[in-house]
Formats: sequence, C-alpha cells, structure tokens
Amino acid sequence: MNNDWDTLYTLRDFVRWGASHFNAAGLYFGHGTDNALDEALALVLHAVHLGHALPESWLDCRLDPTERRNVTELLLERVETRKPIAYLTRVAAFAGLEFYVDARVLVPRSPIAELITARFEPWLEADRVGAVLDLCTGSGCIAIACAHAFPQAVIDAVELSEEALAVARINRERYALEDRLGLYHSDLFAALPARRYELIVSNPPYVSASEMETLPSEYQCEPRMALEAADDGLGVIIRMLAEAPQCLAPDGIIVVEVGNSAEALVKRFPEVPFLWLDFERGGEGVFLLTASQVDEYQQLFQKEVNTGESAQSKNA
Repeated sequence: MNNDWDTLYTLRDFVRWGASHFNAAGLYFGHGTDNALDEALALVLHAVHLGHALPESWLDCRLDPTERRNVTELLLERVETRKPIAYLTRVAAFAGLEFYVDARVLVPRSPIAELITARFEPWLEADRVGAVLDLCTGSGCIAIACAHAFPQAVIDAVELSEEALAVARINRERYALEDRLGLYHSDLFAALPARRYELIVSNPPYVSASEMETLPSEYQCEPRMALEAADDGLGVIIRMLAEAPQCLAPDGIIVVEVGNSAEALVKRFPEVPFLWLDFERGGEGVFLLTASQVDEYQQLFQKEVNTGESAQSKNA
C-alpha cells in the first residue's frame, strides 16, 4: 500500500489528498458528484461513518490509525478500480431518498427525480393519479420515489434483469412498500396486470453501441444491458411507445429519458410532437407525450418496430 497516508492525520488532510489523487488519475465524476473534491469528501466521510451535516470544524479532527488505513484504502480503490462512488459506498441518493445500490444496477442519477418531486405538475393532477408504471426500474429508485410522491397510487415496476430486481426488492423492503409496489420480471409490458396508468415513466437503455465504446471507465462498470440498446439506442424506446397505448389511461402521460439519443429520435420521427423538458438542476434528453399523442402515432411506432424485426430476421 502507498504509505503517503503516514503524513496525513485529519479529515481535511485526507479530503485534499484524495482529491489530488483523483485529479491526477483523470477520474470521471458523474455518479453522485461532479468534481474531485466533493467525491473525496463523500468517500472520506463514508469511511469514518459520518454524514455531510457535520460542523466544518470536525474536518480538523484527527483520525486514529485504523480510520486512516480505512480511508486510504477506500480512496485508492476508487482510483484503481474506476468504480462509481455508489458501488463503493453501496448508497445513492435520488429524489431526496437513499437507495441501496451495487454493480447489478445503474447508479441512480436521472433528472426525472426533479419531475417526481414536483409530482409531474402541471401535466398531472397529483390527487387523481391512481396508478404509476416504471419501466426498466433497475434499483427501483424511480418507482419508490413515485410511491412517496403519489401516496394514494398503486405503483408497478418492470425489469428484465433478475439481478436488478433483487436490488429493487431490497429497496422496496427498506421503505416497507411491499403492499403498494409490484415488481415484475418482464420484457416491457408483457407480464403486467390489466391496468391503466395515469403515468408511465422510464429511464430505459438508450446508449448506441458506438457511443458505448466511448464512455468513461466508470460507466463501463455498470451493467451493459441497462445502458446499451439496439437500433442506434432507440430499440427499447420505440417498442415502448408502440406498446404504451394498451396501458396508458386516457388522460395519462408517458415520460422517458433518452439522453444523447434525443437527436436520433427526433430525426426518426420528425412528425411526433415530443415535449422536451427543462430542468432547473441540470439534465436533458427527457420527453413527454400525452396518451392521445401516443395513440395518434402508434401505427408509426409499430411500423418502425416491425421494420427493425424484419431487418433482424434477414440478418439472422
């Protein structure tokens, strides 16, 4: 082990040392923090079991030898493995809540959190939302946050990965939502109960194969099936839109994050009036469509699904 830590004694010492090492190693920050200093602070505090609300004067507290070793090992692990911080701490914040996460799921970071805390106003009347569907739920963070935003609603969540569903079950139990949150192993809508939803929300796989290869190492640590999608990143999204009318309530909406695939989606469907949402706390690439709009263009979406399936059959 590097013995540089022998000259470090306080929390502040280790935060500075960690941030310097992170910058020197060229780490990427995008899974909870956006800079080396905040990342180092979060890891140091986690290693000594302290929260961010501690008085600033505590940063000058000296650590005992065991604490110094634990802090150093965690900071070095971040550099050596390039794992996102949430995989090291097993904790991620989303929409004001904390979730258990590990390498079986994406690290929660969607700008959809801002919409959830606003209860999707003005597009929904919150008190009239009786059912919410989260497609591609991963850790369950969107579904569980929606359960808090709409306490009167039934919440269903779908995930194709059995490993991810296991993590979602951990978080469902953590928030005692077994009676309100249904978790389904399903390819989109296939295994859902017969129900109409006022809100369908999703952060699906949308990264194209070419873009996937350019992502920083931190993203390469996440489950590939949760990031990458066929058809220039649009495969899952187009299927979702083609199948959504059977589950959307007449006055419902669908909200989907598509990230950098937004341009490709608009190019593919120039006639569809996607509403691209703005966020006060940063983020982009999230669209909203009403149930009537999805109904109007369903045949167009389905045609694209059929075309893609036909192409795959020819290449098989």
